[in-house]
Amino acid sequence: MEEAAKVKFRIVHFHGAAPMLTAALGGQVDVAFDNAGSVAPRIKGGELVCLGVMDPERSKFIPNIPTLKELGFPTIVSSSTRGIMGPKGIPETIVKKIQAVFLEVMKDPGHVEKMEKAGLAIKPLVGQEYAKYYLGLHERCKQLVEAARKAQ
Repeated sequence: MEEAAKVKFRIVHFHGAAPMLTAALGGQVDVAFDNAGSVAPRIKGGELVCLGVMDPERSKFIPNIPTLKELGFPTIVSSSTRGIMGPKGIPETIVKKIQAVFLEVMKDPGHVEKMEKAGLAIKPLVGQEYAKYYLGLHERCKQLVEAARKAQ
């Protein structure tokens, strides 16, 4: 982000989102990064100002906030990801069954409601689509980890 925006940050590490949010609300840090859904109520309530969404797409929780890509920073992309994986060698028929069940469960109204309340967007990916996403994310994160190590 520093490189793309031509700015320099002093990285402040926190033990979780709660102390980071407290520091942002209290003005102890100038900017903070968090999941859009987690801070959407504070943005909508005027306690925080959102500068941009780091996901490739606008957040459904704060749809009026542009993405960083829209703001001229197409290389700054970040989002939260969770995945379900298993050991190598699972028979393909079982993998396909697990994927089908997973996709069906992700549509369950009770699950969707809980995810919405938690501020977590649901974007299920399976198989090669998830593998491609994960490997791309891994490559981007390796660069970020190296930059963070140099910043310490």
